Amino acid sequence: MPSADSSTDQSPSSSTDETLDLQLRDELAALIAEERAVLAHTELRSGTPPRTRPPWVGPDLLDDVSTWAPAPNGSRPFRLFPVRIDRDLALISRWMNDPAVAAFWDLAGPDEIAAAHLRAQIEGDGRSVPCLGVLDGTPMSYWEVYRADLDPVARHYAARPHDTGLHLLIGAVGDRGRGFGTGLLRTVSDLVLDHRPSCTRVIAEPDIRNTPSIAAFLGAGFRFHAELELPGKRAALMVRDRLHRNLL
Repeated sequence: MPSADSSTDQSPSSSTDETLDLQLRDELAALIAEERAVLAHTELRSGTPPRTRPPWVGPDLLDDVSTWAPAPNGSRPFRLFPVRIDRDLALISRWMNDPAVAAFWDLAGPDEIAAAHLRAQIEGDGRSVPCLGVLDGTPMSYWEVYRADLDPVARHYAARPHDTGLHLLIGAVGDRGRGFGTGLLRTVSDLVLDHRPSCTRVIAEPDIRNTPSIAAFLGAGFRFHAELELPGKRAALMVRDRLHRNLL
């Protein structure tokens, strides 16, 4: 795995990609089996019936995002709700068709384009959870909370176990450019660090051209770590460390 500080102009060969994909799949399968065994043992000891679970049979690989408590964002409560396609697709698809969003997400078009993107996560292995960000009862942002150490992005930087990544878009045009992004990023990265004790840092990889997004990450206590050459974009690797969370 290349160091985050090394040159990102050299793309790994296809054989290296395949090897890394196999390694990620093997590691993920082992992790799912381990977490499944722990969960089953806990339920057996407690005598509680199994909960209704997503297809990956855990809560997820992110310490059960659905149970994360609300957090204050300024004077208003904010909470992440895992996406339900039947309930949330029309709203998310409308946001994806906003030209400012489409320029970086590339999910504009009929609802089925957004639906396929969401379904791949919801019916996947639990490493990525798409969520609505609800501020004071109003859905106003879309998030993807994902295991960066189990994602293909891990082959492009020196990933650590349980690195947790964030993707974000703010839905309403009127909510952009008012500092909301900075506050939300701090709130959600705090949620990650509060609810994922094994996670030592939160990362993000916005498009290097998306200067408002990068500025929001910097204002939220992230630091610029490196430029990454990712499939389809050149990205800024932004990192917020648990150790420094109260200093930045």
